Amino acid sequence: MSTTTLMKQEEFVPSIFNDFFKPWNEWYENSGSPLTNKITVPSVNISETVREYKVLIAAPGLKKDDFKIDLEGNMLSISSEKKEQKEEKGEKFSRKEYSFSSFSRRFTLPDGVNRDKIEATYEDGILQLMLPKSDISKNISVKKIAIK
Repeated sequence: MSTTTLMKQEEFVPSIFNDFFKPWNEWYENSGSPLTNKITVPSVNISETVREYKVLIAAPGLKKDDFKIDLEGNMLSISSEKKEQKEEKGEKFSRKEYSFSSFSRRFTLPDGVNRDKIEATYEDGILQLMLPKSDISKNISVKKIAIK
């Protein structure tokens, strides 16, 4: 699964300085430093079977304790916050880096979800929510209606 990347809009007319500073800009953009990472919003896949709805969220690099899942009325909220701090000290230098990443997604639950039996698991970078349908919604069948 991929993530949607939010980036700043590029200039339409390139500046003469872009080429001049290009080697340094590329080095900083690809440094992997938490301070230069791009903002990402996890991809979500939602599927439906006769018995349940399944929500899969691609969120690698997190722990299950980083997530917060709330259900208020028919609104399902999934969010995460992760803070990191790195510190390196040497004989003639000291460096501290801070990183903070977060996301929040909200979904309106369809009618017929059994709210008491919703389950969530997190494994191999995938947050999976199982939203079982209530017995009433499982018994609803498709009926073809003839046109008179």
